[in-house]
Amino acid sequence: MAGGRRAAGLALGWGCCLLLCCAAASKLEVSMPAVVEVESGGTARIECNFYIPGNGSYTYINWFYIDRNHRVRLCHITGSEILEENTDYKGRLLVGEDKALSISRVTVQDARTFVCQVGAGSHGMGENRTELHIYKLPEAPEITASSAGISVQSSGISQIAQCVSRNGFPPPNITWHKNGEQLQPEEKTVKILGTLTRESSGLYTVSSTLFAQVTREDRNSFYHCTVHYWLRGQRRAMESQRVNVTVFYPAQHVKLQVVPSSTLVKEGDDVKLVCEADGNPAPVFTFYKREPDDSWEDLTSLADTNSGVLNLHDVTKSSSGLYRCQTLDLDDMGQLEKDVELVVNYIEGVRVKMEPSSPLQEGDSVRLSCDAHSPVALDYQWRDEKGRKVAEGNQLFLSNLTFETSSNFSCKVIAPSVPGLEQSKQVAVAVQGKPRIVAISSPLYVRQDEVVNLTCKAIAFPRPSVHWNVNGTAHEYIDNQHIASNLTVRVSHDLLRAGAMCRVSNALGVSEKHIQLLDQKTPESKGVIIVAIIVSILVVAVLGSVIYFLHKKGKIPCGRAGKQDITKPEARKDKIVVEVKSDKLSEEAGLLQGANSEKRSAADQ
Repeated sequence: MAGGRRAAGLALGWGCCLLLCCAAASKLEVSMPAVVEVESGGTARIECNFYIPGNGSYTYINWFYIDRNHRVRLCHITGSEILEENTDYKGRLLVGEDKALSISRVTVQDARTFVCQVGAGSHGMGENRTELHIYKLPEAPEITASSAGISVQSSGISQIAQCVSRNGFPPPNITWHKNGEQLQPEEKTVKILGTLTRESSGLYTVSSTLFAQVTREDRNSFYHCTVHYWLRGQRRAMESQRVNVTVFYPAQHVKLQVVPSSTLVKEGDDVKLVCEADGNPAPVFTFYKREPDDSWEDLTSLADTNSGVLNLHDVTKSSSGLYRCQTLDLDDMGQLEKDVELVVNYIEGVRVKMEPSSPLQEGDSVRLSCDAHSPVALDYQWRDEKGRKVAEGNQLFLSNLTFETSSNFSCKVIAPSVPGLEQSKQVAVAVQGKPRIVAISSPLYVRQDEVVNLTCKAIAFPRPSVHWNVNGTAHEYIDNQHIASNLTVRVSHDLLRAGAMCRVSNALGVSEKHIQLLDQKTPESKGVIIVAIIVSILVVAVLGSVIYFLHKKGKIPCGRAGKQDITKPEARKDKIVVEVKSDKLSEEAGLLQGANSEKRSAADQ
C-alpha cells in the first residue's frame, strides 16, 4: 500500500513539473541589458533579444523611451518595414538586422530608459527595458593658489587655493589634499566651499575653494585638489598640480657671518658681512661697529638694508673689531640682533738687519736677519734679485764675498695659515774694492784705416770710470756693478803699431790692460803670394827638366872629377831670378823658402 502511494506521488510530481515547464516554454520572453554606458558623442547600441515558443515569428516590434513617466514611441517595425516616428531622435536612429536599436551622437539628454516591446500574435506581447547612461570625462582640474601672502598672525582662516573641473557628466566632486593627505572640514581651521554649475550643454562644472589657517611650517607645504567621477561602475580620479602659498611669519633667529671666513681675511681684501633672519618677508637690517670707547658706529650707509649685506672694501688692520646686525620686523615691530668678530690678518714692520753694517770688501762675510710682526705664525724665505729662492729661515749667511756676489736680496715673509698674505723687504749687499777688468777685446785683428770697436768691461764698487789712451767715440753701459766701454776708432799706423790701453779707476784703485792690434792682410796680397808660389814651382820644374836632358846627352859629365856647382851664379850667365813682393806673414815666407831649398837639393843630386 505504501509503495503504491509513493509511486502515485512521483507520477503526480513529474506531471506537475512537466505542466509548469510546458507553461513556461509557451510564454514570449524579451531580454535586454539592464544598463548601457556610452561616452557623450558616441553611438549607443541597445540590444533586444526575444524568444517566441515553437520558433514562431514576431508580429511587430516597438521601441519607446520614457519621458516624465510617459512613453514616447521611437519606431514601429513590422516584417521588413520600419516606421520611424517624428521625435528628437529622428535621423539618429538605426535598427539592425537583429532588431537592436543604435543611437548616434548621443548627448547627456539621452540618458533615459528605453523599452523594447515585441508582439507575437497568439503568443501575446512581451517587453523589457534598458537604462542608457551617458558619461563625459571631466577636464583635468585647474588649481589657482592665493596670490596674496598669508600671515600666520591672521586671526581668521584665509583662502589657500581654488580648484575647477569643467564639462563632466555625471556631476563629479572635488577633494583637497595637503602634503598628500586629504583635508576634512574642521571648525576654525579648515573650510571647503563647493559649487556645481550645469552648463547649457548639460555638462557640469564643479568648483571648490579651500580656506585654512597656516603656520610657519606651511611655508614648505604643497596643496592639490582631486576630481572624482564614475565610469562604468568604477570610481576614477584626476589630480591637479601641486601649489605652494606664500606664508608671512616673523623672524625667530638671526645669523651674522663674515664672507670669506674671518680666519682667512687679510689686509687688502674685500669682505662681506652677511646677516640672515628666518622671517618672511625679510626684516630691515641695520649694521654697527663697536668703537674703542664702547660706543657703536652706524654703518647702515655702507650696507644694503634689504638684503642684509655690509660691504667692506680694501680692509686694513683697523677694520678689525666687533660688528653687530640688528633686525626690525615691520609686522610686529620685533627686534633681534647678532654680533660677530672680524679679524683682519696682517704683516707689518718687515725689516732686514745686516751684520756687519760697515762697508764690505771682497773676501768678507755677512749675516742678514729678517724680522716682522703679525698676529699669525710666519715663515721666511730669501730670494735673489732674479726671484730665485736661495734659503729659508729668518737668517741668511753669505761668505767669501766678491763683486759677483753683490746683489739685491729680498726677505719674503709668508703667513701659511692665511693664503696670499705676504710681504717682502729688499736689501743691497754691496762689496767694495778697486776695479777688476773682466773682459777685453785683445788680441784684435784689424786692417789699417778701417773703423773698429774696442771693448773693455770691468767690475767694481763704487762705480768706476773708464779712460782710453787713444782718441775715439766711447759709449758706456752699466749692468748692475759691471761697466762696459765701447770705443769706436779708426785704425792708424801708430795705433796698429802701439795698440790701445784701457784704464779703469775708482776711489779705491786703478786697473788697466793693453789691447794688442794685429795687421790682417788684404785678400789681394794673399792672392799675389799664391801666384808667386805657383810660378816658382813651375820654374824649378822646368830647370830640373833641362838638367836631366843635358845629362842624358852627355853634356854634363857624371862623377866626382867632372862635378860642377850649377847653383853658383858664375856657372851660368842665364840665371833665372824670381822676385816675390808680398806682405805675407813670416810663416808664409818660410814656406816659400823651404820649397826652394828642396828644389836645390834635387838639382845637386
